[in-house]
Amino acid sequence: MDKSAVMNTPVIPKKKKRVWTGPQIILTIIILIVSLTCLLPFLNVAATSLSSKSAILSGKVSFWPVEVDTRAYQAIFSDPAMMRSLVFTIIITVVYTVFSMLLTILMAYPLTKKRLKGRKFFNFLALFTMYFSGGTIPLYLNIKELGLLDTPWALILPGMLSTYNMIILKSFFTALPGELEEAAIIDGANDFQILIKVYLPLSMASLATLTLFYAVGKWNSFQDALYYINTKAYQPLQLKLYHLIKGSQAVDIAAMEGGTSTMATDISESIEPASIIFATLPILVVYPFVQRYFVSGVTIGAIKG
Repeated sequence: MDKSAVMNTPVIPKKKKRVWTGPQIILTIIILIVSLTCLLPFLNVAATSLSSKSAILSGKVSFWPVEVDTRAYQAIFSDPAMMRSLVFTIIITVVYTVFSMLLTILMAYPLTKKRLKGRKFFNFLALFTMYFSGGTIPLYLNIKELGLLDTPWALILPGMLSTYNMIILKSFFTALPGELEEAAIIDGANDFQILIKVYLPLSMASLATLTLFYAVGKWNSFQDALYYINTKAYQPLQLKLYHLIKGSQAVDIAAMEGGTSTMATDISESIEPASIIFATLPILVVYPFVQRYFVSGVTIGAIKG
């Protein structure tokens, strides 16, 4: 063999074996326990929703379906009221999230400017609402006087701005380099252009996080609908699920719409977990797409030029 060829052959370094230290092992075990604590109940609910009534009552169902029965899901998807409630909840969540993010941005950005007159007063006013509120009854009377009862706007307008989320975004804006704004001002940009072209593109991670907070909060809420909504057409999905679980008897949705009582009896034990899975999956499907923006925003913010 040619010696020059041997000398020019790249040397592949051997991979070092990972050495697990005691703290790393303990931390890994803790993370695993916490993850299982969050995952196993969801798996149990999913398995129960796909199991037969006899298997559920006999306690055979743990984390895997026993005697698979999909009639509970068939009843949910064939129920017009449930599907209408799903579409209505998606619309309310999207509209609420868009308006909330718009208000949060438009309030957080001006409060970062020292030249804003009364900035300390507005900051105090926003913080005051975090610790003190009028209560449920005054809020109900206020919504009633505004004519919002039993309308979709009663689920959107109240609580549309979260002071906590606004403070998070305001802190993120404040941490951005001031030189970027100065350069934009020299180029002739106004405050609105600086917000759109400088601040928002650099704040995608924070914006994605707050968007998820608003969307998940509205998707899971049912108390506002419980207080303000009487019309069934305006009842969100979580309120229907609340009535189903808290009702005096667990009945099949098809039976409530005029189905056979035999079918309702057969799947009465699986209709509740099936409804929980039905109400949870849409927001779980959206989360991976938002997670992508988390990673992208963190990566962009970590690069310094």
